[in-house]
Amino acid sequence: MTSTVRSIAHMDLDTFFVSVERLFNSKLIGKPVLVGGKLDRGVVASCSYEARTFGVHSAMPIKAALRLCPQAIVVSGSMEQYSRFSKQVTAIIESSVPLCEKVSIDEHYIDLTGVDTYYSSLELMQRLRHTITRETGLPISFGLSVNKTVAKIATGFAKPNGEKYVSGAEVANFMQPLPIGKIPMVGDKTQQKLHAMGIKTIGELRTLSLDVLEKSFGKMGYIIWQKAQGIDNSQVNPFHEAKSISTERTFNEDKTDVTYLKTMLSRMAEKLCFELRTKQKLASVVAVKIRYSNFDTHSLQRQVEYTSLDHHITPIANSLFEQLYRKGTPVRLIGIKVGGLINGEQQLDLFDSAAGMANLYKELDWIRKRYGLKSVQKGGGMENT
Repeated sequence: MTSTVRSIAHMDLDTFFVSVERLFNSKLIGKPVLVGGKLDRGVVASCSYEARTFGVHSAMPIKAALRLCPQAIVVSGSMEQYSRFSKQVTAIIESSVPLCEKVSIDEHYIDLTGVDTYYSSLELMQRLRHTITRETGLPISFGLSVNKTVAKIATGFAKPNGEKYVSGAEVANFMQPLPIGKIPMVGDKTQQKLHAMGIKTIGELRTLSLDVLEKSFGKMGYIIWQKAQGIDNSQVNPFHEAKSISTERTFNEDKTDVTYLKTMLSRMAEKLCFELRTKQKLASVVAVKIRYSNFDTHSLQRQVEYTSLDHHITPIANSLFEQLYRKGTPVRLIGIKVGGLINGEQQLDLFDSAAGMANLYKELDWIRKRYGLKSVQKGGGMENT
């Protein structure tokens, strides 16, 4: 019995933040546009193709971007709007395909394996792309191939606002001439090391033995070798936006000290935010729970813009606590939960604080990963000993 050939698509909204802004301001169409934070310390969260021709790219300080492209129009951005359009696109995709995985605010993988028994998966994707653009006004591109890796690479060739199909028989020829940086997960440091080994294209990488790659890169060497061969067996996992993570604390003795309770809540929020960033997740819901000494339990939640930052989530948690807490009533348990999770990296939060804050979180997270969560804590989350 022969195995079924997989059919995997990758969809990516083109310059998503910029495209949303253009829906509300047609004067931005055809102009170099930067979406990001404040001019003095802001970072580019997204930029138009017109800006990219000047060398501008995401995560670049806005000051540097404006030096390269002085005529660029800077827009502060609205995560609330972007989240709304992202959910609209996801709803259209989920209603049209058998299996969908949302991997970020503007990217989806779709499993169409077996669809060709009844009708063309390529035609289905073409119809879906046009439906999304017609119903939302947003340009979107897709790549279609035999696995996630090749589909994602193909999407890069489809942009802007296009499509690219790579059949199983075409995978090797399609990938061989490409630079190694086109392989997902191959970052700058890995590229530099491979360049030092004389490897610049995927075709050249394919000639290296698995032993050589594993000796040079450890476990990552096997992943790189597989992707270079066009092999990727990872599955498309159904997307469930309602997933959440939570933590709570039951006290040995009931507490009435509000300062102490808020300190504990801040500490728990810090822990959850660290977990979000470690798992590359963003949350859109914050909830707080209080259980009193008589076991009477209450909770309250609030929708938020997608985030994984302590200084976004902690104030909201404290506000919810203040709304819930009955002054003077002994507390047996407090808890905090973050939900509405999607996959996403910290670039989604660059509107508010720029590189300095983003780098601070990276440094703190590095220390925690190496020395443990308690190795560094913010003042507001430190428990008195």
